[in-house]
Amino acid sequence: MTELVRTRAELAAARAGVAGSLALVPTMGALHDGHAELIRLAGTLADVVAVSIFVNPLQFGPNEDLDRYPRTLDADLAMCAREGADLVFAPAAAEIYPGGPPEVSVDPGPAGQRFEGEFRPGFFGGVLTVVLKLLHLTRPAVAVFGRKDAQQLTLVRRMVTDLNLDVLIEPVPTVRDADGLATSSRNRYLSAADRAVALALPRALLAGQAAADGGADAVLAAARAVLRAQPALAVDYVALVDPGTFGPAGTGSALLVAAARAGTTRLIDNLALVLPAEGAGDAAHH
Repeated sequence: MTELVRTRAELAAARAGVAGSLALVPTMGALHDGHAELIRLAGTLADVVAVSIFVNPLQFGPNEDLDRYPRTLDADLAMCAREGADLVFAPAAAEIYPGGPPEVSVDPGPAGQRFEGEFRPGFFGGVLTVVLKLLHLTRPAVAVFGRKDAQQLTLVRRMVTDLNLDVLIEPVPTVRDADGLATSSRNRYLSAADRAVALALPRALLAGQAAADGGADAVLAAARAVLRAQPALAVDYVALVDPGTFGPAGTGSALLVAAARAGTTRLIDNLALVLPAEGAGDAAHH
């Protein structure tokens, strides 16, 4: 039986009754197959699974889709029950921000200014502030995050390390629909035509991944060639980054990250790959 709590007081009472360890799945609702995977994994990591459903106003910019963001609580609760979540915390904004917009918030640091942080100023400060609040309110042993939001995952891990938070952050592989598009709550905005355009994003990442033996330049050239072939997709960035810092990738493990808009819907995606040692990529061409 999934218990729904709406206030901090109700959450505290429910949390006090938890025997054993708790896993937190922080979400903004509009749950999809990717979230189902997060909830399932959480169930293997702790005795009790709590899902938070909160559309966080702090992480939306003035021209972003806060009012339009899908809110589907009944369907979300049905999925939580189906996937075995024990507790759902679905607060109003006043429960999370009792004094209005917070004057004290989390600074995401330099990695929070790049990529998504550059295109969505203030976004990661809003994300980290609400994640920190949710961790304090639920006191989980482990919290699960999807790898699709790779920069968010990197920054949450950094916050946990830098602020000495006593929680394990567990990443979950990106879930994709049959056509290859990464699952996202925003995908429901895509028309059929927009979706066809959006598929160039995962195709570009796969092309880049396949070219990894040739080194960083080959990866980016392959990915950009696919994106150029779909001019209706408005690309914000495509880059190779170090998964731990979101700075420039060196040799070894790297992430190919990209963001683009299909119609009015902004999508992000990434794939992991391994870059060869210096010179090895050049040798591969001879």
